[in-house]
Parts: sequence; C-alpha cells; structure tokens
Amino acid sequence: MGGQQTSRTKEQPVLGDAEDVRAAAEALADGCPVVHGFGNLYAVTARADRAAVERVNRMKGRPPAQAGSVTTVRGRVASLFDWSRLPERMPRRQIEALVEELFLLGPFGFRGPAAAHLPPHLTSVQDGVSTVQLIGPGYRCPSNAFLAEALDRTAGTFLSVTSVNRSRHLTGADHEPAHWRAEGAAADFGHEDDVRILAHDDEAAARLRHPHHAPVSTTVLSFHHSAGNGRSGLPALTLERHGSLSADHTRAVAANHGFALAVSPHAAHRLIPRAYRD
Repeated sequence: MGGQQTSRTKEQPVLGDAEDVRAAAEALADGCPVVHGFGNLYAVTARADRAAVERVNRMKGRPPAQAGSVTTVRGRVASLFDWSRLPERMPRRQIEALVEELFLLGPFGFRGPAAAHLPPHLTSVQDGVSTVQLIGPGYRCPSNAFLAEALDRTAGTFLSVTSVNRSRHLTGADHEPAHWRAEGAAADFGHEDDVRILAHDDEAAARLRHPHHAPVSTTVLSFHHSAGNGRSGLPALTLERHGSLSADHTRAVAANHGFALAVSPHAAHRLIPRAYRD
C-alpha cells in the first residue's frame, strides 16, 4: 500500500489544531467542501443543501442528482431515523445499542428509515422505504470536533459526506478506492475551487487508532427492512457494503445485540485499499 506517512507539516491545516478546525468549519458554512481526515481515511464533507451535494457529485464524476449520504455527531444520530418505521423484531433500543458499539469501535455506515425532515436529495427509496445512509468516522476520531464546529456554524443537525475518490463515470475504472493519505486526497480535489483540506495531524496514528478497520470506505449495515432470520434464528440485518470492518467482525458485534447478518450480493467481496506510488 505504499510507504507510511506519520505526520503532516504545519503548512498543511490539521484536525489537531483548533484554529485550523475553526477556519475549515467557517469555510464549510460559507459553501466550501472540506476534504478531511475521517476515521482511518479521508472524506469530503459539505453543507447539506442540494446545491452543495450536486457540486460534490460533479467533482467526483457522479450524476449531479445522485442521493448524498449524511454525517453528524454522536448526540444527533438518533434524529436522522424514523424509528416508527422499523421492521418487526427490530427493537429501537437494540438497534441504537448496536449503532453505538460500532461507532465506538470506529468508522461505520448505516442505512435506516429516513426521518421526515430529511430532504429528498439525501434520501433514497430502498425496498419500498425512504432511507438515509449515515456515514460516521467513529466516536474516537478527532474529526468529530470539526463536524461539531461545522454543525454549529450551519445551525444544522447533519452534513453531507462522501468518500474522497473519483467515480467510475469519470475514470472509466471499475473501482477506485478511497484515499487514506492527505497528499492523494489533495492531488485529486485540492485544485477544485474553494475546496479546503484538513489533514490528520498523524496519519499513522489515525490508522492505529482503528486497528480492526482497513483503510477503505466504511462497511454499511442496513436496518430499514427485514432480511429474515439467520441460522441462529435471530432476525437478520443486511450487510450492504463490505468495507473497512470485516463481515465476520460486524457479524460478531451484531450478535451481541440479538441480530444475525445477511450479506447482500453487492457485499460479497471486501473493498481493496488504494495503493500509492512513493
């Protein structure tokens, strides 16, 4: 995967510097996308309005109208979902406990029934249900301070987020992995108008903070519909994307909360980390 970069120079704004975080949050509130450390890789976070989501989609080479994902801080996770639309045998308390444990472990993604206040450009209909995809850096990541500052400055409860990589529509490649080094993220997106970079202050430490997670886009688990029962007889959640946390590890955590795991055909193979040339 290339050499291991351990730290950033001060010329590069970093997550560990309060002034850098404040400046990046102000820029985001003014409409600038921010590429920043996110768990053990990099994401681009922006305002949650339609224009901001469409702009980032264009930057990535996606169709402008493609639904965006959302991110937020710990105290606002529950507000993103319509808990009254959970399938039978999926109690809210158990789902919330599962979400909490997986975010304490590290970066992760969840798809669930979308709360009514979420706009259409941040939701998609899956299995007949309006859903939202929440992608979080995990509660131990320093980027939570940046997200909190950005939410305060936008007076919102959520932001739009996506991985830092180019879409297959732009590159012609079957798959382009997300960036996990700041210089790669900056090379792809740093030249875009008004895009700000906020790096991990120590990239090796960022990855060591999440030893169970590969440096790829997050694993995504869905709870908006029932996948039946697992062999154990427990109700099954669906693994939509086999990303940074392995299916086996995800299955073990789900079992702690009374759930089995059904693997979607799209998640049959785990994502592969990006390789860099040094």
